[in-house]
Amino acid sequence: MSRILVVEDESAIAELISINLRHAGFEVTIAGSATQAQYEVDRVLPDLVVLDWMLPGQSGVALARQWRGAARTKELPVIMLTARAEEGDKIAGLDAGADDYVTKPFSTNELLARIRAVLRRKAPEALDSAVEVGPLLLDPGTRRVSRDGTEVKLGPTEFRLLHFLMTHPERVHSRSQLLDRVWGDHVFIEERTIDVHVKRLREALERVQCARMIETVRGAGYRLTQQSSALSA
Repeated sequence: MSRILVVEDESAIAELISINLRHAGFEVTIAGSATQAQYEVDRVLPDLVVLDWMLPGQSGVALARQWRGAARTKELPVIMLTARAEEGDKIAGLDAGADDYVTKPFSTNELLARIRAVLRRKAPEALDSAVEVGPLLLDPGTRRVSRDGTEVKLGPTEFRLLHFLMTHPERVHSRSQLLDRVWGDHVFIEERTIDVHVKRLREALERVQCARMIETVRGAGYRLTQQSSALSA
């Protein structure tokens, strides 16, 4: 499930955007100021930010420029959503690092389409489209995992872990990389906790003979493989 941060100081607009995003399957956090937005980004890096220009204190444009200048957030997808509709304003917003620029009043359907378009370009694995690797099918929209029609019951953490592994198959991921990408890079848990969730994931996949798709690479981390040799009969 993609994480969207909505930075908007008008509560009615923020709630309207939030409701539509949640109905579309996104996880939404709202920030009413630049300070709160920075706090949320520091806490957990979102998949995309919908950013108002006129905010209490620091402007959205200044915040976007700040994010583009920092190593951790330089690739963070940002869509400016603002009442400032002059050509010069649009140029300033895009030059500050925004990936798209939407003016108020706006269509929620168009905003959703632009969010999906930016995610396709910047973070395709964040989109809620079904993923198929080997015999496993994962559908983020319905939060279901299955093999040949047999559903696999997973907890929310194991689901996110499998989703990440399935969108990055055949790659080795260290525990610290999995911690950053699945749990969020500012979540403070022991790296060995990941081993517990991998064990639970394997136990769940064992019911459909797919546990061996999750490989341990000694001294490096974990990998999801689609090789037939990794599948049980």
